[in-house]
Amino acid sequence: MITMPVSDASPNDADPAVLLKSVRPNIVQSIRAYRVAQLQDAAETTGQHFLYANLAEATTKQEVLETIARSFLFPKHFGKNLDALHDCLTDVVHGGGPQPGFVVVLEQLPATQRFDKEARETLLDVFRDAADFWAERGIAFRVFYSFL
Repeated sequence: MITMPVSDASPNDADPAVLLKSVRPNIVQSIRAYRVAQLQDAAETTGQHFLYANLAEATTKQEVLETIARSFLFPKHFGKNLDALHDCLTDVVHGGGPQPGFVVVLEQLPATQRFDKEARETLLDVFRDAADFWAERGIAFRVFYSFL
C-alpha cells in the first residue's frame, strides 16, 4: 500500500502564486486563516491589484466609505455612497483598460450602533456585486474581510 504524506501546510505556508488558486476567483469571504501580508504578496506575485482598507477607526457608514475611498485611491469626486462605491469598483476601473485581477482586503469592519450587521452586509453586497461584474468579464475579484 502506498501512502501519501499528509501536508501540515496552511494557506499561510503556501507559495504566493498557489495561495490564490485555492480560492475561487470571484468571491467575498472572511479572511479566516489568511494573513494580509501573504494576500498582498500573492496579488503582487500574480500581477493583480491589491486593495487594502483598515476600517478599525470607522464607526459610521460615511466613515467606512471615506476610508475605503482614501485607501483605494478613488477619484476626489467619489460620491461617498454605495452606488458610487460600486461604480468605482466596476465601471470606472473597467473603463481604464484590461485588468489583471484584484485581491481586496477589508480589515476590521466595524460593529457599532451606527454601522450594524445590516450595514456591514449591505456593504459586502456591493463587493459581491462587483465580484459578479468582474466574473462576467473573466477577471478575478477576491474580497477578504474581517470584523472588529
